[in-house]
Amino acid sequence: MTAAATTQLTHLNRSVTDRVVLVTGAASGMGRAVAHLFADAGAKVGLVDRTAGGIELVADEINRAGYICAGRVADVTDRAAMTKAIEGIRSELGAIDILVNNAGVSIPAPIDSDDYEAAWNSTIGTNLEAYTFLIRSCLSDLLRNGDGRIVNIASTEGLGATPFMTPYTASKHGVVGLTRGLAVELGRRGVTVNCVAPGPIRTGMTAAISEEDKHAFAQRRVPLGRYGSPEEVAHAVLSLSLPSASYINGTVLVVDGGLTAQNT
Repeated sequence: MTAAATTQLTHLNRSVTDRVVLVTGAASGMGRAVAHLFADAGAKVGLVDRTAGGIELVADEINRAGYICAGRVADVTDRAAMTKAIEGIRSELGAIDILVNNAGVSIPAPIDSDDYEAAWNSTIGTNLEAYTFLIRSCLSDLLRNGDGRIVNIASTEGLGATPFMTPYTASKHGVVGLTRGLAVELGRRGVTVNCVAPGPIRTGMTAAISEEDKHAFAQRRVPLGRYGSPEEVAHAVLSLSLPSASYINGTVLVVDGGLTAQNT
């Protein structure tokens, strides 16, 4: 092999080895897939979820595979519990390099229903206010080397709307706005802020939809003709978190099989 054949022609790094990533909602669905993918890529993974059994299972899966992780049980809307969880993960793994805001809820509520206000408060608190709190809590870590990464999980509901889902739709529009606003604010300080907007994905939120209805919807609305997998979303998250993604800032990466591109 000649010297020329062994010379690397590019300069940017595509490795997250030994980077510390904090993933919320990590016990299932897209959060679990994100945690697994980052572990496979060599990152040290901090796991947070309100489901104790779920977080223990995912932590055990990662540890048994020979990777490094630290799990904490906490509800993202409980600021005291989240502060303690972040401190514990930081103590075990080191300062946080990548924050993935994934934890979320979806509560259908017609605008004139008696439980609308409760649905609104719970949804906005989990899907938007908690994202902001997590970012503020991790910001000093993310800023320390001028190469921090924030990836927020939005939704195609942040680009459109579905009837009877205004709390969820408003929260995801808010995530897009939060992402773009902080991309402008933090970009000058070396931290990129992006979001991933999944479409129909096979997660706990869509588990109640029958296979027949999933198939019918996908055939009608999704050019790829199917629901996506959590791992397909996870790869989008990882791509935005790479050191080489240093000039991607303020973007909304849609992972929806073409749903939002299709007019009919």
